Amino acid sequence: MKMSKGQIGRRFSRRFLGVAFGMAALAAGGSVSAEELVGQPNAWGLDLQAAASPVMESIAKMHSGLVVVITLITLLVTALLVVAMLKFNARANPVPSKTTHNTMIEVAWTIIPVLILVGIAVPSFRLLFEQLDIPKADLTVKATGKQWYWSYTYPDNGKFEFDSLMAEDKKPRMLAVDNEMVVPVNKVVVVQVTGADVIHSFGVPAFGIKVDAIPGRLNETWFKATKTGMFYGQCSELCGRDHAFMPIAVRVVSEQDFAAWVETAKKKFASNPANAVASAADVMH
Repeated sequence: MKMSKGQIGRRFSRRFLGVAFGMAALAAGGSVSAEELVGQPNAWGLDLQAAASPVMESIAKMHSGLVVVITLITLLVTALLVVAMLKFNARANPVPSKTTHNTMIEVAWTIIPVLILVGIAVPSFRLLFEQLDIPKADLTVKATGKQWYWSYTYPDNGKFEFDSLMAEDKKPRMLAVDNEMVVPVNKVVVVQVTGADVIHSFGVPAFGIKVDAIPGRLNETWFKATKTGMFYGQCSELCGRDHAFMPIAVRVVSEQDFAAWVETAKKKFASNPANAVASAADVMH
């Protein structure tokens, strides 16, 4: 049945109001469920994930500062465009100006952008050095990307290894895994990353880390988790058919709980074939 313009307008209005009320309800409920959303993406999220490491705190500050800078620049350029359209159109100026150049303006629009870029470059270099200057490790974990899951090795704690695959029966959907990477809180964790087959990428937004896992090459990154809880990431490099089903889950616990987990993990993953291969290699050497 063909609808009139009035009916179409009313239907559109109802749908628009429904979406608006839904978004308002979601925003109102955001404070209630904020604790559950630490370390993972949330619906309608516009900002970065909450920082859970010193590096991520620096990244968030840098991001907030850049948002202010680019907003001011956008407002200035918009204002200049509006002034130019109103003041220099044919109606306001029937006789066009014959000005060829203005030395002060040309000097200003060269020097001011340079100063802005230098002002951005200095803190960005400081942040880059903070990310790349890896401190002495309290714990080292080797993460190996495979099609399509992660394997974690703990060389400092009895050299055990286990695989971490996406768990379809656990929440959050497409982020939960069967075996999480477990680390202690307030300790420097150095993550050595490599790939077993193709290029993957190990990234956990709440820690501010992202590093490529390249076959035949060992890359390093680090983080110091300042909060306990679960923190999620994903493979960030297109690596094949199941790239979207290759999550990363890091469980941050107290030092005592981590020591207890290590003892349990040594027994749980003792029969892991990868451990048997590693043990045989140690014997041969």
